[in-house]
Amino acid sequence: MKATEVTRIHGAFLFEPTPYADARGFFCRTFDADVIRSVGLDPHAFVQDSVSRSVRGVLRGLHLRSGRGEAKLVRCSYGRIFDVVVDLRPDSPTYRNVATFELTGETQTTLYIPAGCAHGFQALTGTADTSYRIDRPHDPAEDVTIAYDDPELAIPWPLPATSMSQRDREAPGLASVLKHMER
Repeated sequence: MKATEVTRIHGAFLFEPTPYADARGFFCRTFDADVIRSVGLDPHAFVQDSVSRSVRGVLRGLHLRSGRGEAKLVRCSYGRIFDVVVDLRPDSPTYRNVATFELTGETQTTLYIPAGCAHGFQALTGTADTSYRIDRPHDPAEDVTIAYDDPELAIPWPLPATSMSQRDREAPGLASVLKHMER
């Protein structure tokens, strides 16, 4: 497994495994504590695993957590997704940068997203399973959502959004969220 720093988002990393393929399919390691540790992260910090299944065009996000935030490892375990990270840490050298990735079940690449960054994705295939590993238990009272189509962010979503939650549809723009978080 190889770790690569994401230059557009300070403290973010891509973890690229080496799948072993044969006539049966493939095998690969998707989490390696030693590799996580090698980039200065604590592999034992991750306390919850979750998975979502989406159909083509479904858009989830942009989500982040208030308070201490939430660091996460995100991987598309089946299908393909267009993944987005927005750095919203005021003290970060990449503050307000947007980075996009295509994560696929074929490569099993994992993206580490530091706490304080917003995250969202769109399913590009008929079925897309996305796995999350987060560093603290989820508390819905800390959920923050930003409009996926905020013009300031200008995220180049590859497909029309065919479906999203009501919370995501009604999300405020970035400026409103940042103003509220400053309080």
